[in-house]
Amino acid sequence: MSPLTVIITIAAYFVLLLTISHFASRKSDNKTFFSGDRKTPWPMVAFATIGAMISGVTFISVPGMVVNNGYAYLQMILGFIVGFFLIAVVLIPIFYKRNLVSIYGYLEGRFGQSTYRTGAWFFFASKMLGAAVRFFVVCVVLQGLVCEPLHIPFELNVIVTIALIWLYTAQGGVKSIIWTDNLKSFCLIMSVILCIYFVSVNLGYSASETLSAIKNHSTSKLFFFDDVKSGSYFWKQFIAGIFMAIACNGLDQDLMQRSLACRDSKESQKNLMVSGVLMFFVIALFLVLGTLLVMFLERNQIDIPEKTDSIFSIVASHSSMPVIVGILFIVGLIAAAYSAAGSALTSLTTSFTVDILDGQRRYADDKLTKVRKRVHFAMSAIMGLVIVVFYYLSNQDAISAVYTLASYTYGPILGLFTFGLFFKHPVRDRFVPIVCVAAPALSWVIQDVLLRLFDYHTSFELLIINAAVTMIGLRLLAIGYHPADIAEKGEPQRG
Repeated sequence: MSPLTVIITIAAYFVLLLTISHFASRKSDNKTFFSGDRKTPWPMVAFATIGAMISGVTFISVPGMVVNNGYAYLQMILGFIVGFFLIAVVLIPIFYKRNLVSIYGYLEGRFGQSTYRTGAWFFFASKMLGAAVRFFVVCVVLQGLVCEPLHIPFELNVIVTIALIWLYTAQGGVKSIIWTDNLKSFCLIMSVILCIYFVSVNLGYSASETLSAIKNHSTSKLFFFDDVKSGSYFWKQFIAGIFMAIACNGLDQDLMQRSLACRDSKESQKNLMVSGVLMFFVIALFLVLGTLLVMFLERNQIDIPEKTDSIFSIVASHSSMPVIVGILFIVGLIAAAYSAAGSALTSLTTSFTVDILDGQRRYADDKLTKVRKRVHFAMSAIMGLVIVVFYYLSNQDAISAVYTLASYTYGPILGLFTFGLFFKHPVRDRFVPIVCVAAPALSWVIQDVLLRLFDYHTSFELLIINAAVTMIGLRLLAIGYHPADIAEKGEPQRG
């Protein structure tokens, strides 16, 4: 596949993206940017949510995961479904009742200013690092397909792609994101389905033969119950999936910003429950494609690369494949990348403006618009810088990097919300930042001790350990603390 073909494909997709964004963002204001006016029908948000949960990392890394882990990832996705139901039942009514623009406003009412700012800063670090890792994968692929043949440095690659994302999200915010996420969901699902078809045809399989070959292949193992110490053990993956869904979706301004764009809490709950179930089948498609890609490599006696993230691109660009497969690969990749990064920039802008700068209470609407636009530009620049740094430091597969980062950075957020929702103890608010910084460090020590003493390989349950350490710290801060005015303390609303 020539660099020109890739450039034309990206340009065509971006024109479509910018057109949709233009019509979606007409007559937009700060309310539209932050919450989408809360007029979006829930089926539209649900379909957008599917795309929102699929990043460039998913598109690139999940098919390659089958080489070492089979279909173990679906064990975590089953946990995701349970997690989404819990978000819908427990968190959504609270967020709508308080009319929150940023979900971290809940922490201010429950604990105080220091905890509120801590939650916002941890989200900032979590989302910035996670989004940068996800977009980094896409930039690396584009570097190999387009930039290296044209002798374009990686840094310029990042600058151009980040600039394109900033351009289509700068005005419309959440409303633009939901509309473009629907385009992304459609492109992703269709590209994967069509790639499955074309690879099957290349292998000479009919539909029934394809299903039989996948079922009998070594990479299609789904459940892992044999080794409790393994990172792929079912209950570790399933339980971690529940908490990962709650932390990375229910307590993440990015995903919640879409859900809070629904008309009311009932519609938002429908959106989450439906999108959680549909997500299982979409991820299953990626894993099925992964098995077919491995079969293609085996049939053509091509060595499986050490970094399995590159399997999809190797097959898509192979000379025996029709050009359409390469085009579908690029469409799916950029659909995932642009939308995920754009969504992250929007949520980062919202949280930083509302939570950290306290923009809604400090500024009039005209001033708030100027501040929000400056913050949006700054978030774009920081993300580009983080991507370049990660390019020179990365040495592990991207999907693992994303969830490892999430286990450390979302753990304190999960601990704060869980403690706040299920325990009524007041805490010494000014010491909460110390607890939240110490928790990831202590979790890393616990992980190391478990490995050294018991040969126990901690997987994504590290998130649960991190949250538990945070909650223990909060309980210690509550001992002997009984402020006289706690009964009268109000819960300020942010909206």
